[in-house]
Amino acid sequence: QVQLVESGGGLVQPGGSLRLSCATSGIIFSRYTMGWYRQAPGKQRELVAAITSGSGTNYADPVKGRFTISRDNAKNTVYLQMNSLKPEDTAVYYCNAFLAGNYEYWGQGTQVTVSS
Repeated sequence: QVQLVESGGGLVQPGGSLRLSCATSGIIFSRYTMGWYRQAPGKQRELVAAITSGSGTNYADPVKGRFTISRDNAKNTVYLQMNSLKPEDTAVYYCNAFLAGNYEYWGQGTQVTVSS
């Protein structure tokens, strides 16, 4: 059974930081491209950052220079370090695992709220 479990969300003031974690089980983690997506109320889900099995990364323009995605293959976990948070970063953040051949899995999401 595949499980992706996010943690680390919460309420933070503008300018603050949070670190999201996504612990996985049931997949060969090292083979998967891992991604973080977010969905704000009334908006479509969007890609925030992704990291390939070879640790190549890409970021959405709004988060470049503020967010960092990383992975620990020994712990089957992907992280998203979020710095200089803005109110517009408020959303539910979802972890995604993708492997060519139609293997795709999602976590349940974790709420991030940036507000004073």
